[in-house]
Amino acid sequence: MPGLKSIGTMRLLAFDPFHGAAGDMICGALLGLGADKEQVMRAMSSVVERPHIETVTRCGIAALKVHTRAGPAHRTLHEVLAIVQRADAPSPVISQAERIFRRIAAAEEAVHGTFHVHFHEVGADDAIADVIGACMAVYLLSPDIIVSLPVAVGRGMLTCAHGTFPVPAPATAEILSSGHLVVMAGDYTGEQLTPTGAAILTEICRKGMNNLPTGTILKTGYGAGTRDDPTSPNVLRAFLMEYQGMSEDLVDVLETNVDDMTGECIGTVLTRVMEEGARDACAIPILMKKGRPGHLIRVIAPPARSASLAEILARELGTLGIRVTPAVHRFIARREIQHIPVCIHGEEIVFPVKFGYIGDACYLVKPEYAFAEEYARQRNIPVRDVLHEVTKAGKRYHTGERN
Repeated sequence: MPGLKSIGTMRLLAFDPFHGAAGDMICGALLGLGADKEQVMRAMSSVVERPHIETVTRCGIAALKVHTRAGPAHRTLHEVLAIVQRADAPSPVISQAERIFRRIAAAEEAVHGTFHVHFHEVGADDAIADVIGACMAVYLLSPDIIVSLPVAVGRGMLTCAHGTFPVPAPATAEILSSGHLVVMAGDYTGEQLTPTGAAILTEICRKGMNNLPTGTILKTGYGAGTRDDPTSPNVLRAFLMEYQGMSEDLVDVLETNVDDMTGECIGTVLTRVMEEGARDACAIPILMKKGRPGHLIRVIAPPARSASLAEILARELGTLGIRVTPAVHRFIARREIQHIPVCIHGEEIVFPVKFGYIGDACYLVKPEYAFAEEYARQRNIPVRDVLHEVTKAGKRYHTGERN
């Protein structure tokens, strides 16, 4: 089977935070990898004034510096989420940004207690823009897996909103405890990893690694920090790689049976777990004991999110037990998202379309449904018509691209 080996070829996004990380550095590195600048800027501009991007040098290394031109602000989680929800970005981007800020809020509460209701440094417009920009860039790059090499947190003491503390800051340390990043002190005296940078990396990275996996580096991107350290480049490096990662792509399967839930409630649960990081979710009609009709709820989850998703299932469904089949191998075809022009009823618009490959052969052309659904709703036309036109355009686009 000549195509079998290529099924295991995956696109890997690897961060190398050898000099720490911040939200603007993450955005710059992802733009350096080729994330569409205009789409990222449009998403960020929907929450702040349009950012300015320039190429700078840090210790002789050319890198992209993102200036959000936003001021400080103290906000509640509710206020931050309200801004995030208004962002001009696809729903998966907004959901991921919401999870990042909920992660920050949980860390703030753990450090300061339940009486603490306001974000401090991370409630500012620039932090919100950086999170939206990073999530949008990841969405556009569409890697199969995201990892991080050891992240430098810095050394010494720092002064923050609640006084002077050793590095890393209390909130940053708490955020790191909720993920799987590998940390190191680094050589710099001062803070190298900001709370926003920690929250983004902890949320989007499946795991921390001490070394890059074996593979081919396709592209390298550098995001610049504000300081210009004369002895070490203040940059975040990122790699886009192609590697044979089949054996490392593991998922958990969560299952539970229910017989007392309406279809509407089950639909709500499936939507909720997808928003919270599930890879897939479904409800299967079954016949339960004593002849009762019911549903098998099945959720495919990244191992790092199994516990939180199981808790959601228990709370939403009222079930007392969630079965977990851990570490199931998953075969993944290589895929990429292209943004292609489509003419619908005389209007030309750019649509995101997913292409799937086995070897070099494209076997799947699939429009992003959420985008098509929103477009159809705004124009009051059937979504099936939109999907049909976008699929035809996607096939023409792919054929023309390969000729």
